[in-house]
Amino acid sequence: MRNLLLTICYDGANYHGWQIQQNAVSVQQVFQQALQRILGDLPNLKACSRTDTAVHAREFCISFHTEHSIPCARLVGALNHFLPKDIAVLSCREVPEEFHARYSCLGKEYEYCIWNEKIRNPFLVGRALHYWYPLDINRLNQAASQLIGSHDFTSFCAVDARERGNMTRTVTAAQWKREGSTVSFTVAADGFLYHMVRIMVGTMLRVAEGKLQPEDISRILAARDRRAAGPTAPPQGLYLNKVFYKL
Repeated sequence: MRNLLLTICYDGANYHGWQIQQNAVSVQQVFQQALQRILGDLPNLKACSRTDTAVHAREFCISFHTEHSIPCARLVGALNHFLPKDIAVLSCREVPEEFHARYSCLGKEYEYCIWNEKIRNPFLVGRALHYWYPLDINRLNQAASQLIGSHDFTSFCAVDARERGNMTRTVTAAQWKREGSTVSFTVAADGFLYHMVRIMVGTMLRVAEGKLQPEDISRILAARDRRAAGPTAPPQGLYLNKVFYKL
């Protein structure tokens, strides 16, 4: 029995997230169909995360056990042959038997992309949020710095699907940057709550507009109340950037 770790990337525009859905096409469904054509059966897939509808992944990790002897390099080539053009397998490697793509994960990094111009960019539709209001990167980074560290992120978790249990997460990096008209927010943590990154972005855009002050982020964290934070930013600008393991 082998345990394989596959790293894939995908454009999420045409999918209702990673996880299998009853009445919609998901990345997992399409990936499983391709994998079954190659292996002849369907292994139990363990995924590093569950991305939402229209969210993209530059790095997404999947592990599964199989008795099939296909070499890793051949599996990568075969999957890329059968998968649609908006999903690609980047790598495959054998990992220890006890490895689990979700439970062995030490953390993740997300990036949220914004097109910051008055006129929309047709080439970024579905890939970046079009936001015309001027963005002060220094002001945004003042707000983002208060997210770093271990906090209860209840205020930054969707109420209608709040995860029970420990709401504390440790953010190791949170930074805004600008390259021309493209503004991006990158955040890394040991874990993320439901809609956590999108609520962070929506809240900090309120800071950019002057409706909140940068120091209000600490107050919002302390409130432990979703109503204290700003709106949830749309999913189209969000990318799962990196997944961290100790291998």
